[in-house]
Amino acid sequence: MPLLTMHNRQISWTPLLVVGYLCYLLLGAMVFHLLEKQAETHFRDQFQLKKLKFLQNYTCLDRQALEQFVQVLMEAWEKGVNPEGNSTNPSNWDFSNSFFFAGTVVTTIGYGNRSPSTVAGQIFCVFYALFGVPLNLAFLNLLGKGLNARLITLERWVQKPGRAQVVQTLAVAIFLTTGTLLFLVFPPLVFSYVEGWSYGEGFYFTFITLSTIGFGDYVVGTNPNKHYIPAYRSLTAIWIVLGLAWLALVFNVGADLMEKFLQLKWHKPDLSLAEGVTTKLEDEPEQPRIHIPS
Repeated sequence: MPLLTMHNRQISWTPLLVVGYLCYLLLGAMVFHLLEKQAETHFRDQFQLKKLKFLQNYTCLDRQALEQFVQVLMEAWEKGVNPEGNSTNPSNWDFSNSFFFAGTVVTTIGYGNRSPSTVAGQIFCVFYALFGVPLNLAFLNLLGKGLNARLITLERWVQKPGRAQVVQTLAVAIFLTTGTLLFLVFPPLVFSYVEGWSYGEGFYFTFITLSTIGFGDYVVGTNPNKHYIPAYRSLTAIWIVLGLAWLALVFNVGADLMEKFLQLKWHKPDLSLAEGVTTKLEDEPEQPRIHIPS
């Protein structure tokens, strides 16, 4: 069990981690509640007003018929069919979209905007994920080891005599900056251009995807009014896999740095005190030990 040494006393990390984890969840719940509750109420009221206005404009419809039509739209959306456009919209299950969906399954992103609707497809999805998720973890682990090996090589190079600390920091910064540009900065520009999103929306989609959160509110290649190249979603799936490996390495490095920082901050033994105690123990004969309960 990892221990934290503070004021010459050892404290277990486990209770601190549990309390910190729960406090972080409570903080997130409070912030999301304050930010989103009022907006949800506003959008709900606007939606009800639009339905009433629609019924006023089309008096041949009653409220029950409108609610039934809304239910049809909801069912279509849940089945992965975009209500916008017409029957000429591209298929959600062509090879490119199916490849993208397979990638979201094994990477556990699960946007939620598309899922198998047939019993056979659902059964296959279960077994496909059962073997695909471990395979994906092994593949990402292999990619992570490759990136880590490059980091170790870079670290050995910068730690050679004659190279200042500034050079070491600059080399690591270049490595992290290159990955940030390739996986977090440039992709939102592409998504903004292709999908018609703002850069903030593209960056939001990028991070939510690579962190495997996958809300499904923003998904590439789903606008029926746009014509995508056939390989667009397949290339996006490949970018996701490579980005997952890089982001996982960044998270691991960040966790290691935080752990080292905490160890340096809280686990600094007093060397002079320790040397004095050692000398005193060597000079004095061993005395009987008396246990005093605290």
